[in-house]
Amino acid sequence: MSAELAFQPSENPFAVEHGGFYRRWFSMIDDIGELQDTVAKLTGTTEDVWVPVWRERGRHHEAIGDQLEAAGDHDGARRAYLQAKTYYAIGRFPSELTPVKAEISADCSRAYLKACAHLDPPMEVVRVPHGGMEMVSHYRAPAGASADDPVPAVLIMCGADVFKEDRGWAQEMCVERGMAALVMDAPGTGENPFPWSPESVTAWEAAIDWLMDRPEVSADKVGAFGISRGGYSVMQLAGHAPDKIQAVVANAGHPFGYELDEEETQIVVDFRNQRADWRFGGPDDPPSFPVWSAEKERELFESWSLSALGIVDNITMPVLMVNGKHDPLAPIGNIYFMLEHGPATGREARVYADAGHCAFKHFDHWAPACFDWLLEKLS
Repeated sequence: MSAELAFQPSENPFAVEHGGFYRRWFSMIDDIGELQDTVAKLTGTTEDVWVPVWRERGRHHEAIGDQLEAAGDHDGARRAYLQAKTYYAIGRFPSELTPVKAEISADCSRAYLKACAHLDPPMEVVRVPHGGMEMVSHYRAPAGASADDPVPAVLIMCGADVFKEDRGWAQEMCVERGMAALVMDAPGTGENPFPWSPESVTAWEAAIDWLMDRPEVSADKVGAFGISRGGYSVMQLAGHAPDKIQAVVANAGHPFGYELDEEETQIVVDFRNQRADWRFGGPDDPPSFPVWSAEKERELFESWSLSALGIVDNITMPVLMVNGKHDPLAPIGNIYFMLEHGPATGREARVYADAGHCAFKHFDHWAPACFDWLLEKLS
């Protein structure tokens, strides 16, 4: 049914469409019809009317998972728990803004850990130390990986409003290909206590150091994978610690160094402001996203762009960039900028002409290809 959906770059939570609000979770939902039916029940986005709708779906699938678990059907239970996790995750959007959001976030974590209970090899909940704090993360290594037979590894970076529980599929793709994987929340989200600031790249580097110290990991074969804000983060990390990152996959990401013209800036501003009217917290809370402007977009570029940080020339390792052509959050000019700056070889890109932010419409195409590419580069 997903293939039949219309394409419309949008942040409208009352419409189910490619490039729209629910793009974040499409690949994790088994029945898009169920998603559409659930969205049809929504009467608003504040937590009093938003959270109960998504929690009901999550509890429905979690109960199915519990029944299958009790019957010994661990594979069936895992699928049901993952559905529960995803519906809870939608209810949590965009983050743990309030105690109610924190409660459904805990539901999400619980369902995900249930889904992982019978994984072989197991998923470990680990704590990555840095700066006197700890980042709770998820780690898996393929069966047989050891100090005598070490494997490549990938740091999987999350974005602004999708947490590590929603990147388990990426970890699975790594393990299926014989690579270890560490999944970690972005600074300022989930269980990463560091603030979202350019300086927090050190938190990502600490995660790379943690991976490199694992005896079953080849310290000279570590890569990074990220989507959306995570796509920016992997590029920032690669430029900050180029001696530690051997290959990078960046799906979307902004700003790299491409300077938007006036028309492109207005498209970004207009799209971001679609979110500025929505309230996902309490009924009396302010909008959950700030009003955007051309001035704020310029400030973002001057503070965060890889060019402003002076690290573009450090990114010389193989890079694969992915995105949809019609992305108003991370314009594909970022991809062309990176293709034109740096080595003439070793940089690859996939731009999907009929897709939007992160090209989730073509997830089944680019996702396995990205991890095949990482395996090739890290091997």
